Parts: sequence; structure tokens; C-alpha cells
Amino acid sequence: MLEEVGVLKILVIGSGGREHALAYFLSRSSVVDRLYWTPGNAATEQIAENPGIPVDDFEGLLKFAKKEDINLTVVGPELPLVKGLTDYFEENGLLVFGPKAEAAMIEGSKIFAKKLMEEASIPTAKYESFLNFEEASRYLDKIDPPIVVKADGLAAGKGVTICYSREEAKQTLHNYFIEKIFGESGTRVVIEEYLSGEEATVLALCDGEVILPMISSQDHKPVFDNDKGPNTGGMGAIAPAPVVTDSVMMKVMNRIMYPLLNKLKTKGITYRGIIYAGLMIADGEPYVVEFNCRFGDPETEVVLPLLKSDLAELLLSTSLGELSGADLAWEDGYACDVVIASGGYPGKYEKGKVIEGIEKVERNPDSYVFHAGTKKVDNKVVTSGGRVLNIVGKGKTLKEAIDKAYKNVSLVQFENMHYRKDIGFRGLKHLNN
Repeated sequence: MLEEVGVLKILVIGSGGREHALAYFLSRSSVVDRLYWTPGNAATEQIAENPGIPVDDFEGLLKFAKKEDINLTVVGPELPLVKGLTDYFEENGLLVFGPKAEAAMIEGSKIFAKKLMEEASIPTAKYESFLNFEEASRYLDKIDPPIVVKADGLAAGKGVTICYSREEAKQTLHNYFIEKIFGESGTRVVIEEYLSGEEATVLALCDGEVILPMISSQDHKPVFDNDKGPNTGGMGAIAPAPVVTDSVMMKVMNRIMYPLLNKLKTKGITYRGIIYAGLMIADGEPYVVEFNCRFGDPETEVVLPLLKSDLAELLLSTSLGELSGADLAWEDGYACDVVIASGGYPGKYEKGKVIEGIEKVERNPDSYVFHAGTKKVDNKVVTSGGRVLNIVGKGKTLKEAIDKAYKNVSLVQFENMHYRKDIGFRGLKHLNN
């Protein structure tokens, strides 16, 4: 495989913490010769060349990839995958890590994903789907809260609302259908029963036939401590997740991952890339909350620091359909990622705040800073998004990893920064029981 390709020229597409983590570990690969990352952020110049092409400029990306003889394009965010970037590149003879548009619909449409799970007997919450406000509102009178309302289409990780009363659920439907807070993505909805348990994520490499699971992780989505406040794209994560035991992982593979792949195959859909399974674990039984078609964010930032295998070789093998015989090697221990966000996120927030202290964290052993919403202005790093930085610590124990992450957080400062102070609390509770 690598003997045929030689040293690699890789293009990473995206601008967040997930893409920084991917680019960082790809830059450390012995088989990568040139690394490009676009549109990137304030960290790009440290590890890659930045052609500055937006993720939705398919023609510009293709032109650049052909000009530079890119061997592999790694797509970070879901939007270009759902819109068919992989299809476009492959039609023009280029190799991409990330599924084609029809496979990416496992994230692009909640309704498509739920029907798929139903057909494949994959354990998930009971649901109904609706195309208009009136029918969805009438349905609320037939079920008891709490009620989960999901926008069908892409909503940057924010299109899920847990409603603890019918009135709250009706207001949520109004926000989706009438106010169109998620645009057309929210004009089709899924209403689900509420699953109680402990959330976790399993990311798995899939080459169309073989599925290789990575270590589990656990995201913390609500913006405030103790899981209070509105959902975000993720306020931090730990890996591995103590709730995902060997027994649970076996169930995830046998009851979720392979049934999903096999059902897609019966529909003539080949899936190559990452399968993200967002799970609820209840009494040792995994249920699917959602599928995503790409690496998770912030899960990627805690999983990859523990990977001993060469990331570039794994992504290339996946894209070529050659995962058979590949192996994933992991470091012992844990990682913890604390997301530092702009004050006001996930609502309105200010940009352009000067960030100080990043270099102090980067000097610490077993520590990482992955930029999410940053840019360079007058040679200074400033905030440019809701989620700004991922501050990661590794340790032999989960507590050591958490303590290291928060010690690193204390070294960083910008005006009105906000972060949760309890990332990993469920993991510690699980280990101490």
C-alpha cells in the first residue's frame, strides 16, 4: 500500500479543534511528506501549509489538490461530506478519507438514520418523524415528558433539545418550524422518547467491510456544570470512558456497528471513513442516540493523544479499503479535554479577544492545546468562535489526566472566557463505585 503511494501529501479540510488534532498527529507521521490544512486557524502555520480555501469551495479545493498532487484528503466537518465532496473528488480521481454523500446521510438526516436503525434492529429510542408543526404538536399530547426533539438536518451539534414539559416541547417545535432557528434543517423533526443512562461515544474506522473501533470517549454537551443549560457542540471529553467496558464494546460492535454496515450494504451503499456512534449506556446495554459521519469534536482531541499507531497509515488504509490486518495500538492511561469557550456561547458572544498563556501549556509534558475558534491578528492569537480552545492533559489515571487538564486551563486567559469545571465527573464516579 504505502510502497505504491510513497511518502504522502495530505490535505486536511476544516478549521476547528478536531481538524487541529488530526493535522497535529498527521504532521508527526513518518510517512507524511507535505501537510496542508485549510481554511485552518491560528495554529495552522505551526504544523501545516495553509492555502486558505473555504470548506464549501469544492472547485477550489479540487484544483489545489490536483495541482499539489495530494495523495489523501482528510475531511473534518460533516457539511462538505453531506454535500458530496468525497463524490466530487473521487469522480476526479482523488482519494478522500470520509464517506460519500449517500453514506453521510447517517448524519445528514436524523429520519434516514432512525429508519435505518429500525430496519437493522439497532437498539435506539422509540420515535416518530414529522414534516409540519401542527402534526408534531398534536403528537406531544400522546406522550409523556421528558421529550427529545431533534432537527432532521445538520445543526452544528445543537439541533437536539431535551424538553421536560409539553409546553417546552411545543415551544421547541415553534422555534424549529416557525422561527426556523436551524433554517431548513429544522423543518423536519424527529420526536423521541427520552433515554436515561450514561452517554458515551465510540469512533470506528470503517473501510466498507472491516470496522476497527477506537477507544471510547465521553463528551459533556450542556454548557454549565452538572449538565445544566443548553446543549453545545461539546464542552469537554475524557477517554477512555469507564462506562464502556469490554462487554459494552462487544455489544456496540455486534449490535450496532456491523448491523449498520450490513444494512447500508443491502442498500448498495459503501461506507468508508469514521462511524461515530453516540450512545446511551443503560445497565450495561448500549443504545444509539445518534450516528455521525466524521470524527467527533471534542472526542477526537482526547482519543488521538492516546493512539500509538500511525494515524496517516490508518486513514490511508481505510480510504483504500485495506483495513484488514491493520491494528490499533493504544497508550495506557487517560486523557481529558476541557473546552474553553467565549462567554455567552452557545448564544451570542464577542470575538477578537486576545488569548494569553497558550505557549505555557504547550511546554508542559503530556499536554496539548488544540485551537477551535481562533485566528491571528497583528501576530496575536484572538478568539473567533464560540468554542475557542481545547486544553488536554494525559495521565496514568483519569484523575491525573483531569487534574493536568485543569492545571493547564489555569495558565490560559482571555476576556469573558468560560469553561466547565466538572469535566470527567461521571467517569470518576463510575470508577469509584
